[in-house]
Amino acid sequence: MHIFYTPDLSVGAASYTLSEEESKHCIRVLRLEAEDTVTLVDGKGGLYTARITDPHPKKTVLAIVDVQHEYGKRNHYLHIAVAPTKNIERIEWFLEKATEIGIDEVSLTLCQRSERKDAKIERLDKIITSAVKQSLKAYHPVLNTLQPFSKLISMPFDGQKFIAHCLPGDDKVSLASQLQMGSRCLVLIGPEGDFTEKEIADALYHGFKPITLGDSRLRTETAALEACFEVNFLNR
Repeated sequence: MHIFYTPDLSVGAASYTLSEEESKHCIRVLRLEAEDTVTLVDGKGGLYTARITDPHPKKTVLAIVDVQHEYGKRNHYLHIAVAPTKNIERIEWFLEKATEIGIDEVSLTLCQRSERKDAKIERLDKIITSAVKQSLKAYHPVLNTLQPFSKLISMPFDGQKFIAHCLPGDDKVSLASQLQMGSRCLVLIGPEGDFTEKEIADALYHGFKPITLGDSRLRTETAALEACFEVNFLNR
């Protein structure tokens, strides 16, 4: 199955022309020809079956044969906010695996102990797109630009809000004991040095509940993926 990401594909369209980059990949790399069948995903829930009518290496034209709406739609919404790691490849790994498992939105946040102060959103978004195609997802997760922690926690969110941290305390509970099935949830994951006491206090002030992801001390990207897996597993 050959899959192409087509975010500008209009609902109800009878045909579609691949971008120059995707056309080149389709014709020059995959060696597809006229009448071959391909799959398109629009990132908004549409899964399309299409047939190549004009195998042009710069503007391949496709005829839409069939469409499935809300393909693979899940019963919940998961938003994870995570501080980018010093080694950006670790966050790239998280984005790839979280997309494969199932996630709706990712926010990158700048914390007091963050070792990385920037992130190339375009590159990271391409990694998500590749994972979307690889795992046959019709929904493309939203990737938000890097923003200060203080701004992130003060933004409105219609759903459950959690902050995972490693500081000792009896107030932390498991995610499983708090998560409402089929709900919207936002989980905060801190940098390699964890959140500061002030950041945790500020998050609690803004309605976040403290949670633990287990007894092990996890890397940032592992903690983020653990939260992603747990939410998806509990909603199965």
